[in-house]
Amino acid sequence: MRRKKKDKRIKYSLFSFHRFFFAFCVVGFVVTVSFLLFLNPSWFSENVYIPDDTIKKRAISTLLNIIFLCLSFAVIDSIRRRVHFGIPLENILDATREITNGNFKVRIKPMHKFIFRNELDVIMDDFNKMAEELESNTSLKNDFIADVSHEFKTPLSVIQNYATMLQEPGLDEDKRKEYAKILSDTSMNLSELVTNILKLNKLENQQIFPEKKPYNLSEQLCECMLLFESKFEKKNLNIQLDLDENLIIKADYDLLTHVWSNLFSNAIKFNQVNGKIFLSLSKEGNFAMVKVKDTGCGMTKETCEHIFEKFYQGDTSRSTQGNGLGLALVKRVIDITSGDISVSSTVGIGTTFTVLLPLE
Repeated sequence: MRRKKKDKRIKYSLFSFHRFFFAFCVVGFVVTVSFLLFLNPSWFSENVYIPDDTIKKRAISTLLNIIFLCLSFAVIDSIRRRVHFGIPLENILDATREITNGNFKVRIKPMHKFIFRNELDVIMDDFNKMAEELESNTSLKNDFIADVSHEFKTPLSVIQNYATMLQEPGLDEDKRKEYAKILSDTSMNLSELVTNILKLNKLENQQIFPEKKPYNLSEQLCECMLLFESKFEKKNLNIQLDLDENLIIKADYDLLTHVWSNLFSNAIKFNQVNGKIFLSLSKEGNFAMVKVKDTGCGMTKETCEHIFEKFYQGDTSRSTQGNGLGLALVKRVIDITSGDISVSSTVGIGTTFTVLLPLE
């Protein structure tokens, strides 16, 4: 059976050898002193006559003294157990009850520091870390529910309002078509929101396991780019490519397709008419580096710092064009692929997303 390694954080173990050796020495010393105090060597001498009453009295006295010593040791040991075990365990039990009742702000103060830390102190530290993680997860869950509720409320209000307007009598054909198109676009955005929420939930809960296979990255980028050809033409965007055609990566093809689709979609949405999009692929050490650059509205430094957070939308004037989940999905997929993504942007000039993926 493999021996468990001792936790390096424990400096003074509750069950160490030197503690038992110390206790043995104390008990041995007390027992020895007891015999010297209460047992008279003359009792065992053949030449000394001791009356029976005296023997009985001394025997009773010895018994009472031993009982007194035993009770004293019991009290001392009880106090020791109370200090070393009882109080810390009560603190841990009280804290676990608070956690069970939903109070994740509870913390336990360790009993010892530095060289005197024992197993109970480590348990308290781990408990505090667990409580912090639970508090953080609860906060994230509540924020996520609030954000989802808010994101659903806006499109549902639009659908309700325009559905009501479509019921107005005497509505002309042009208005009817306009309202119907808005309803269609809003419902598609709502459907996309639900799909992204489900995808992000699966990715964060590790319910999606990447199937890594080697393939040519430049071919995938070109295929994804062609899917947006009609949107490029609609804005009259100039596409410039600089792709290394020989880069092979080992990754999940479908997951990375979501990455490129989101980046290309953003480059189109936030670009200006007659603008430009630059797509490059090159080798950087052991990584394939993909850059997607546009000449759009750009972002502030603060927006760049939060752009990969769920439901974050730095440009509120264009918030109707997305739901703030696309780049959160991109970041999660890149993390699963053991890659890295960064963004640099200048307001009024454009934005560049840089993706690094490990080569096969």
